Amino acid sequence: MTTNTVFLLFCAVLLVLGGIAFTLSRAKAARVRATGTTMHAQPDQYAWFAVLVTAGPALLVSALGAFVLLLMGADIPTFYLLAASLVIALIGLVMGLNQVRSDFHARRAIEGVIRKLLAAAAMISILTTLGILLSIISEALRFFQMHSFWDFVTGTTWNPGASFLSAAGRGDEGGSAAQFGSIPLFAGTFMITLIAMLVAIPFGLGAAIYMVEFAPLRIRKAAKPVIEVLAGIPTVVYGVFAALTVAPLVVDIAGLFGLDASYSNALAPGLVMGIMIIPFISSLSDDVINSVPNSLREGALALGITKAEMVRNVVVPAAAPGIISASLLAVSRALGETMIVVMAAGMRPNLTANPLEDMTTVTVSIVAALTGDQEFESAQTLSAFALGLVLFIVTLTLNVVSVFMIRRFREKYRVNNL
Repeated sequence: MTTNTVFLLFCAVLLVLGGIAFTLSRAKAARVRATGTTMHAQPDQYAWFAVLVTAGPALLVSALGAFVLLLMGADIPTFYLLAASLVIALIGLVMGLNQVRSDFHARRAIEGVIRKLLAAAAMISILTTLGILLSIISEALRFFQMHSFWDFVTGTTWNPGASFLSAAGRGDEGGSAAQFGSIPLFAGTFMITLIAMLVAIPFGLGAAIYMVEFAPLRIRKAAKPVIEVLAGIPTVVYGVFAALTVAPLVVDIAGLFGLDASYSNALAPGLVMGIMIIPFISSLSDDVINSVPNSLREGALALGITKAEMVRNVVVPAAAPGIISASLLAVSRALGETMIVVMAAGMRPNLTANPLEDMTTVTVSIVAALTGDQEFESAQTLSAFALGLVLFIVTLTLNVVSVFMIRRFREKYRVNNL
């Protein structure tokens, strides 16, 4: 039998054993209860506990075996692994039946299992993040053994292609060496992100304030879904729109003022990215503003101030921590965007403060480094991990700063309301 057949057979047998455990445990609990014995749980709860001890350990053993088999390269026959899991399931079935007694709290046991499963789910996300970080760090350290970290974070020229030429034996012909100065990449990333935020934050926050505080109910019901539809549009569509519509429009408008603009300029993807991010800020800010207690609004209006003054002086300060969180989430979204930049801003590392020129971002360079023809051991490929590590540090710094800002706003708001 093939591996897939064995696996399907294992699932079917485990499902049957779970059904048997449920039926027998429920029937036994009902018989004990019928004798007048006081039970600490319902028959269904004893039945579900039996299912958990039957299927849970078996699934855990099979998952651990698959982990050892796939990641550690151990030579374990699949049939023996699944057979051992079924034996453990049978042992669990017997144990589950033996636990159907008056002094056993099946409900508490099930709640304990659920708490452990939820804790395991939380730990999986944390361990996954740590695994990603460790993998990036390990490869980035290999890159920094080839090139100076100081030159990487302070260099102003990004030319990793020269390393490929050198590896091919053509590096001496042009007299150039690989240069991995990341400042142009991060400058382009921050430039496009800044443009996007200058569009997204005012319009997104303004839309949220209008929808919550000023819009009639019929307009809110019609406009809110339309705004949120923007979040479901694929980024490649935004990229096409930026490259074919917005970029030529930017060039034409710049020409009216006597300015030279490249068709692969940074302003076009920044504007389109800001439009793409508006639903994120609008939706999150909408929820935050809605959570402000109505008593604050009513008390402010009772003092005789206008509704606009109430929004500016009461609602927005009360919702400021959530608005900051929404804005920083949007910043993280903009920092990681790739497709719009590739299609509208180009891939040339260009250190400039002029948004009408072409430039690229860190994420685009990471994609270019990992999808080329060079070997994985080359400096050009490993540079992607170094860029990812620095970008991770930048994003982490923004998150830490946001936490302090949110705490400060909350403390200031509490002091002002004492």
